[in-house]
Amino acid sequence: MRRFRPLFLAFCLSTAIGAHPGPTFAADQNGIGSMLQGLIQKLGGKRLPTGIAAANGRIEADQILVSAKFAGRVADVLVSEGDTVDAGAIIARMDTTELEAQLAGAKAQVRRAETAIISAEAAIEQRKSELALAKQELDRAAQLKDKGFGTQQTLDLKRSTLNVAIAATNAANASRDDAEAAADVARADVARLEAQLDDAVLKATRRGRVEYKLVQSGEVVAAGAPIVTLPDLESVYMTVFVPAKVAGLLAVGSATRIVLDPAPDYVVPATVSFVAGSAQFTPKTVETSDEREKLMFRVKLAIAPALLRQYESYVKTGVRGVAYMATDAGLVWPAELDVKLPQ
Repeated sequence: MRRFRPLFLAFCLSTAIGAHPGPTFAADQNGIGSMLQGLIQKLGGKRLPTGIAAANGRIEADQILVSAKFAGRVADVLVSEGDTVDAGAIIARMDTTELEAQLAGAKAQVRRAETAIISAEAAIEQRKSELALAKQELDRAAQLKDKGFGTQQTLDLKRSTLNVAIAATNAANASRDDAEAAADVARADVARLEAQLDDAVLKATRRGRVEYKLVQSGEVVAAGAPIVTLPDLESVYMTVFVPAKVAGLLAVGSATRIVLDPAPDYVVPATVSFVAGSAQFTPKTVETSDEREKLMFRVKLAIAPALLRQYESYVKTGVRGVAYMATDAGLVWPAELDVKLPQ
């Protein structure tokens, strides 16, 4: 019975105003009539214009987890909860003592491989000289034999010496190739360790405000463990749930309005950025039209990044409010839903 009392009071007030036209006219001149009309609307509810659907929702933002890529000790966390950080700002540093030692060893391996390359190239030059001498001696032995001053044994010996020189030259070339491959492996190891050192410096990928600081300096974390959570201040939206008949009329990119509970005097513009393709509430699929009316679809209403940057200090997640969505492409917003922002 109590729930009917506000409507009954509104009915009595409207009846009283209508029954006394003279005093009502005077009251309207003093603004009392408008106040009574506003009271009646609050008690009895105000019907939305055709082409507008309303739904309750809350402000959300894409959450960014700044996490450790590999297990280790957190050397230092440089931010506190509530700090606003730019993209690329350093959030935390991991302890890199072991990595730095491994990097020094890898660089030493690079120097060793480069020295081996120099030695191999010197050996190749030596083998080339020996090969040239062996060819000359073979030619000389062949000429002496042709003139009758040399023997076949000497010629065979010089030919064997030439073959040995050729094999030694090939071996020297192979040694150089092996040294170059070893140098490439060592350089790759250096690059890997340097990349790990870069990953040990945890940076913000987007501009945001630190929401939760999950780890303190000196703690040991596992690979992939989050250090801080960072809501993206350029991807803020309101999530609402609407029935199927409203979801079917919403166009992605269509204009909407948001009125937040803490600031009911302001109207924030937004656009429909997402409409779920399947129902969020059970039952998922039904066959009768009556049951289809119970299906609710998730809708995201995105706020423009430029507007978010302008009022960045006011942006907070979890704030609840009412979203007004245009289901008619030719809708003209009523005066009370015109955009109104803090100056």
